[in-house]
Amino acid sequence: MSGRPLDVLEESLSEPVTVHLKDGESFYGTLSGYDQHMNVVLESADANEAVLGELDVEEVDNTTIIRGDNVVSVTL
Repeated sequence: MSGRPLDVLEESLSEPVTVHLKDGESFYGTLSGYDQHMNVVLESADANEAVLGELDVEEVDNTTIIRGDNVVSVTL
């Protein structure tokens, strides 16, 4: 696994991950997409319960879209 963030995300596609946000919130799901800004898309079996607050996080059904500038880390 390469140390470059986008390479790590590429290798983590379709894998279960936890995304930690700068406000301390965490989201768990299967990484189904990302872009060059580290915006990430998670799919989960159960709908996430989250306090959306001021962060740019959108939940649609069992899909969570997280804006990359809120991401602190992504762990497998």
